[in-house]
Amino acid sequence: MHRPDFSEYVVHFTKDAAPLAEDQAEHLNHIPGMTAKERLFAILQDGRLRATRMPWTNKPAVCFTECTWFSLMFHAERYSRFGVGFHKSLLFAAGGGPAIYLPPGLMEHQKQHVGEGNYPFHERLFAFITPFVPPFAPQDYKEKYWTNKPPIDFSHEREWRVPHDLVFTIDKVAFVIVDTYEDMAQAPTQLKDAIGRSNWLIMANHQRIEEIWPLHYLPD
Repeated sequence: MHRPDFSEYVVHFTKDAAPLAEDQAEHLNHIPGMTAKERLFAILQDGRLRATRMPWTNKPAVCFTECTWFSLMFHAERYSRFGVGFHKSLLFAAGGGPAIYLPPGLMEHQKQHVGEGNYPFHERLFAFITPFVPPFAPQDYKEKYWTNKPPIDFSHEREWRVPHDLVFTIDKVAFVIVDTYEDMAQAPTQLKDAIGRSNWLIMANHQRIEEIWPLHYLPD
């Protein structure tokens, strides 16, 4: 079913920042020296998105967003303007699914339910969890479950996760996002041929469209 607020596709955005310090695996050691664009091209050539450890759970996962296009333009400001998109069916078949936005109070209830000394979630399930303490949470709730921490609400990202490396073939790439036409021109020719040039989405072009026909509010 087609809906303007919903997509059957997800995007993984690369970024310039290094993975979490806990990620000491040998195959990740080269990542800190790469730009977001270099990482995107390497992912496409390798056919692999490598899982990195998530904040709060310390479990490995690959993260995606199912934001609609204009929300993606905001989303890119947090990460980068470089990303790779897949149909959700690929992630689901690989054991992925939507992230679980869990209020920490429910985490405490679950701990009490399973009993002292027992881990409240299976390790595979725990990889999907991210805390949910929105700014509108009552003050007494934050003092009890989220002491001296800022509110945390990433539900706008509509996140999906795969709790391990995602291996894919190039024909499974639905689209690629780059910042400018020059970025696309710099991509290896074999990638552009295999993915199809019409499936390379140029963020700057869409930004310009919004400047000429401002139908949505976009960041400066």
